Amino acid sequence: MADTNSPAVRRGGVLIRLSIVAVTLVVAAVAVWLVQVAVAPRPSPASAEIPSLEIPAALVEPNSVAPVQVGPGPAAPEPQAGQNGTDPLRAWAERLAGPTQIPVRALMAYGNAELAVRAMSPGCRLSWATLAGIGRIESDHGRYGGATLGADGRPSTPIIGVPLDGSAGVKAISDTDGGQFDGDAAVDRAVGPMQFIPSTWKRWGADANLDGRGDPQQIDDAALAAGRYLCANGRDLGTPTGWWQGVFSYNNSVPYGQKVFGLADGYARTSAAAR
Repeated sequence: MADTNSPAVRRGGVLIRLSIVAVTLVVAAVAVWLVQVAVAPRPSPASAEIPSLEIPAALVEPNSVAPVQVGPGPAAPEPQAGQNGTDPLRAWAERLAGPTQIPVRALMAYGNAELAVRAMSPGCRLSWATLAGIGRIESDHGRYGGATLGADGRPSTPIIGVPLDGSAGVKAISDTDGGQFDGDAAVDRAVGPMQFIPSTWKRWGADANLDGRGDPQQIDDAALAAGRYLCANGRDLGTPTGWWQGVFSYNNSVPYGQKVFGLADGYARTSAAAR
């Protein structure tokens, strides 16, 4: 039997006790850290990682055709007949379609929406470029799934999103339209080039092409509805705060907002360079 009173055994006992104390302290420290993490306030998407944004001066300079300040992005031309009878909105869209790689028909819808909203809510300072940024992400300007925009502003194949049934990465939204807009009477789906949820469309839908009905698949109607939605609650999209609030109302995601701004910035700068 070993001598339990030997120096070696006593030193071993001391080391064991010290080890136990050290482990206990580490465990306690980790526990405190976990509690601090658990109770620490989480930044919401609307406050986390948002860049310090100031609308660049180049993006709010007036367009040479229509001297109105908007941001981000120069204004679309006023829809008045030119001296040679041409439609200035179409001419503007045809000039920018190549440099921006946006279909003429989509550009006309974005420009028309800006002009309409500017007349209704001049303090909002909505830009066609912001609408174009959203339209690029939501449906590639009405070309999602290989669709093409017709002269009537409708995609060759209706654009309908995934079922909002609560599956992985998808919100759960029960049916609100009886399948009227999305063809699904069980759950809602986002519809059209600007991807409106049926319940949102019912509130903000518009008839921009004046055919007597608001159609979320028709890009003029959808772009104007998106503009009205972005400008809700008296927002001024020509300011950083107003712009971010508007885009977050569309999709409360920092990466989404950053993508929209990057696209809008690029479209606006391309437009300015193409004057």
